[in-house]
Amino acid sequence: MTIAYNIGQIRDEIGEAAVRSGRRLSDITIVAVTKTRTVREIAEAAGAGIVHFGENRVQEAAEKIPSVSDEIVWHMVGPLQSNKAKQAVTLFDWVDSIHSEKIVDVLSGRAEEADRILRVLIQVNISGEDTKSGVLPGQARSLAAHAMEKKELEVSGLMTIGSFGVTPDVTRSEFARMKELFDQLREDPVVGSAMQVLSMGMSGDYRIAVEEGATMVRIGTAIFGERN
Repeated sequence: MTIAYNIGQIRDEIGEAAVRSGRRLSDITIVAVTKTRTVREIAEAAGAGIVHFGENRVQEAAEKIPSVSDEIVWHMVGPLQSNKAKQAVTLFDWVDSIHSEKIVDVLSGRAEEADRILRVLIQVNISGEDTKSGVLPGQARSLAAHAMEKKELEVSGLMTIGSFGVTPDVTRSEFARMKELFDQLREDPVVGSAMQVLSMGMSGDYRIAVEEGATMVRIGTAIFGERN
């Protein structure tokens, strides 16, 4: 099966899940995650209508991004280290993995030097696992407020990664808690205006994520197949 065929199937499934949550396919943004994928594969996905693409590592992104269409919107979806911030602001349109005030400060400084505005998402560790990046739910508001003070950063919402190797019921519970947090912050007088995007769900759980309120999903394997 081709990449274009896979994208068509995913769109159908997202559309069905969106209807179950009272929304439409057009309400959901697909970010194609291209870790280890080739420029040719990226071009094929773009030809099938994907606009948003994500990379996990700055170095790998630097090798690919100059070779693809300028119309692609690039997301940094992996943890960003401070020493990679300068390069990241020249490559990416979004940084979806803001996890500390330190990275906010470094990234905003680098963006100011580059005369760029970056859209960012606050990463929340909804499962509380030590192996995952992100702030705990109770810290999301303060980090979002701190980032909103930086004129070079446009805070656009929240991102999370569900637990791996758990039952669908556990995944659904995590995503439901994430949606509850998102809704709470949307009502906050300080950060509410920034809460436009809820990014959650990947290849194994994007249907559940959409049913529970995701507006953005990050999909790699389901689009491109298993990595070599």
